[in-house]
Amino acid sequence: MQKIATCLWFDDNAEEAANFYVSIFRNSRIGKTSRYTGEGQDVHGRPEGSVMVVIFELDGREFMALNGGPHFKFTEAISLRVNCESQKEVDELWETLSAGGEKSQCGWLKDKYGLSWQIVPTVLDEMMGDKDTKKAARVMKAMLKMQKLDIGKLEQAYRG
Repeated sequence: MQKIATCLWFDDNAEEAANFYVSIFRNSRIGKTSRYTGEGQDVHGRPEGSVMVVIFELDGREFMALNGGPHFKFTEAISLRVNCESQKEVDELWETLSAGGEKSQCGWLKDKYGLSWQIVPTVLDEMMGDKDTKKAARVMKAMLKMQKLDIGKLEQAYRG
């Protein structure tokens, strides 16, 4: 168990979301599932035995999905960033995670559960962190015109 883990609050589809996420990422698995006992645990009237919490791992990182009710919704203020080694990985994750959700700018998307993700090629950090600020500025300008990030176009902007 890692010391710090992320809790994701869902209304009532935590198990479905956890299974969806686990199906996408390698080195991922469902861990423990806790259920409501019907002894005053759920103020939303869920039936005894319905899922309360799912502990799961995505690429070895632990998360908790909680069926906490309709009180809180995801916002873009929190997102999960996925570092991708290739354009193929960017393309696959972009399409899979955005299906039924919403595509946005600069590699950001919302999945069908409303959770925000950043699908980012690892080379972007290298280009944006270059000491040559003109190169970094060209990359930023190119990125701001994109939804799904395109490594080829980012590299072209980097080279000038």
